[in-house]
Amino acid sequence: MDATDLAYAGAARQAQMVRDGECTAREVVAATLERIAEVDPLLNAYRVVFAEEALAEADRVDAQGGTAEEKPLLGVPVPVKDDTDVAGERTAWGSLATSRAPAPQDADVTARLREAGAVIIGKTNVPELTIWPLCETLAFGSTRNPWNLDFTTGGSSGGSGAAAAAGLCGVAHGSDGAGSVRIPASFNGLFGLKPQRDRISLGPNHFDGWNGLTVYGPLARSVADAALFMDAAASDGPPGGFAAATQADPGKLRIAISVKPPPGALTRLGDEQLAAVHRTADVLRDLGHDVFEREIEYPQAAFLTTVARYLRSINDDVGTLPHPERLERRTRNMARLGGLISDARLAQARAAEPAIAAQVNTIFEGADAVLMPGPANRPFEVGELHGRGALWTLNAAAGRVPWYGVWNTIGQPAASLPAGFDSFGLPLSAQLGGRPGDEITLLQLGWQVEQASQWVDRRPPLDLVAA
Repeated sequence: MDATDLAYAGAARQAQMVRDGECTAREVVAATLERIAEVDPLLNAYRVVFAEEALAEADRVDAQGGTAEEKPLLGVPVPVKDDTDVAGERTAWGSLATSRAPAPQDADVTARLREAGAVIIGKTNVPELTIWPLCETLAFGSTRNPWNLDFTTGGSSGGSGAAAAAGLCGVAHGSDGAGSVRIPASFNGLFGLKPQRDRISLGPNHFDGWNGLTVYGPLARSVADAALFMDAAASDGPPGGFAAATQADPGKLRIAISVKPPPGALTRLGDEQLAAVHRTADVLRDLGHDVFEREIEYPQAAFLTTVARYLRSINDDVGTLPHPERLERRTRNMARLGGLISDARLAQARAAEPAIAAQVNTIFEGADAVLMPGPANRPFEVGELHGRGALWTLNAAAGRVPWYGVWNTIGQPAASLPAGFDSFGLPLSAQLGGRPGDEITLLQLGWQVEQASQWVDRRPPLDLVAA
């Protein structure tokens, strides 16, 4: 296997090869570093790469070894999104306003990934303070989409999305406060999972992140890779683990198709994006599932309470910064908008969560999962929103991705599945939403669709560009 194929092999295959002695962890990491050096100058997926440290860590992994149960990610290179601490490296959050001091310790999720045998290979780029569904900052530049370099990667886990799609890691860590795993998964042709709230620890510094909206999750080229990430990172899981449960037969499931956006979301679903939903529905029908149209009856408050929690969280984050004067003007203005959300209004928005969840979950009285659109249209072009103000950008962003944030508000699992390509050669997607705590059904359906469509075999045309 040549270096490019080894870099693209993905977490499950890489870990298995290291365990079986087909290659060493050092060889996997070296191949990935070679791939990063070759194509990341085009993409800007990584803010920082830990080349020497990763090779040394790979040597330690090779010396220690470990079983699949002990170390499911044995030797797998994994980047950490740059809103999450890695000991000895600053957490920049896409901004010059944050502290330059290195993090004194790993975040809980970083530590769990290391304990599972992963090699932390770098930190991936994010929009400033992880605000936007695109990854462009004045501090660290634009992250470009590996399928079409004229477009962005989505966000806020935009660097992680580009890295996973282009073979710059085995599986990538992301965070999702209003779609920030699922959006870049969609725009980069990946499987992305937003787990149940509290499934993966946000500690020690970000418990209750974004006023309860934020969770950590994987972006991966295959469902198996995402399931292994869950086995490594999750605080609890199914007997035998997520990876084993993913490939079990779920039987015939009932899947509702819902394309209506939540009330208050000003959007128009593109024809190609709608076709991607129905194409996925056809695959699920061919797999033997009962697929039918039934809209989620979103409460009137669902979208607006999500926006209230999101805006206030930006204001709260800015209040912790040592150098707020260094923020981009648009970010400062977003924080001012968030300051209009009073403590009483925030408490009201959070108190509304159980009623919102109860009404959304009525869809599951007759369905086991719900199939929804991903983004309403293709990603923004690189530079398209440069110079735009806070309100203009907020409206443009909210209209592009309205089907995501409600699942953060209710804390339930949701996943993005690849669903072909549009006329610009950019990936399309569909989204699955699940019952409380039911990541397994989403993983099983994702696995079945992956096997039927073979999306994992597709690679971005970057090698032609790099040559």
